[in-house]
Amino acid sequence: MSRYQPPFTITTAILNQVVSIGELMGHWAAQAGRASPLLRKENRIRTIQASLAIEHNSLTTEQVTAVMEGKRVLAPAKDIQEVRNALKAYEKLSDWHYGRFSDLLSAHHLLMTGLVDNPGVLRRGDVGIYRDRQLVHMAPPASQVSRLVHELLDWLAATDLHPLIASSVFHYEFEFIHPFADGNGRMGRLWQTLILSSWRPELAWLPVETLIHHQQERYYQVLREYDRASECTLFIEFMLENIAAALQEGLVSLPGVSEEMSEQMSEEIANRLTAMETRLIELIQLHPGHTAKTLAQALGVTDRTIERHLKALQQKKKVQRCGPTKGGYWQVL
Repeated sequence: MSRYQPPFTITTAILNQVVSIGELMGHWAAQAGRASPLLRKENRIRTIQASLAIEHNSLTTEQVTAVMEGKRVLAPAKDIQEVRNALKAYEKLSDWHYGRFSDLLSAHHLLMTGLVDNPGVLRRGDVGIYRDRQLVHMAPPASQVSRLVHELLDWLAATDLHPLIASSVFHYEFEFIHPFADGNGRMGRLWQTLILSSWRPELAWLPVETLIHHQQERYYQVLREYDRASECTLFIEFMLENIAAALQEGLVSLPGVSEEMSEQMSEEIANRLTAMETRLIELIQLHPGHTAKTLAQALGVTDRTIERHLKALQQKKKVQRCGPTKGGYWQVL
């Protein structure tokens, strides 16, 4: 048993998401088995395009399709190389074992060939991660990287946690360690897909990255905020929300799903509460007089994060503001 234990807490929200995803997987497995190879190909293209778009790749899904088909594409050579590499990496997914260090290096080599000087090699220098010229994370020293990666992989191979939780923990810890000079984001997402598809093969075709891409700022914000907290509980909740949403959206678009079921699922997606929104409602019930600022302080997130979630809850008609900004209160509907 690995002595390394990543810091996180199994919350009620996490357990509820695991149960919800399990139910959705039953529907997905039944419908996806009838899905055509064309649909699986489309999902793979969406996955690759979204994962690389998070890293500022400019190619559209149509251009990724053209690259896959060997057609000429007018785009920066680097962006085309990234797509070619990712296509090869996702095709090789089933050949790798998520707990094997040599496979991790091989995957990075395949993803980053022609893009960095030493693909498939752990970084040899210290690095800081910047957003808008601001240091948001100082990664562990290069001298510690090999040990930390081996401990993380040993933990992953030995843990009896549900794969949904374990894969999300790995994703966060991998980004925290930042083991390579470049390509850590796409590697973390690739490896989480590998872990999930080792549990349920159909998850290799689930384009979770598409949903992350559409809320890219929140993805990075979640990583930053829980980096400061030195634990990854809310990142797990974030990833499980995205997996559940990807399954729901995928089910809506699968052939054989009735119009009534599709409309019902679409409505569920629109009204679905995130883990943070659930926490906010619970806190508002206890302290209706809290302002956005005091709510943010209580939950350990930024004022901007709370304001965004309060706006979403108001749009979903879950809460309303009564009285003036100062001296008013929140009411749960």
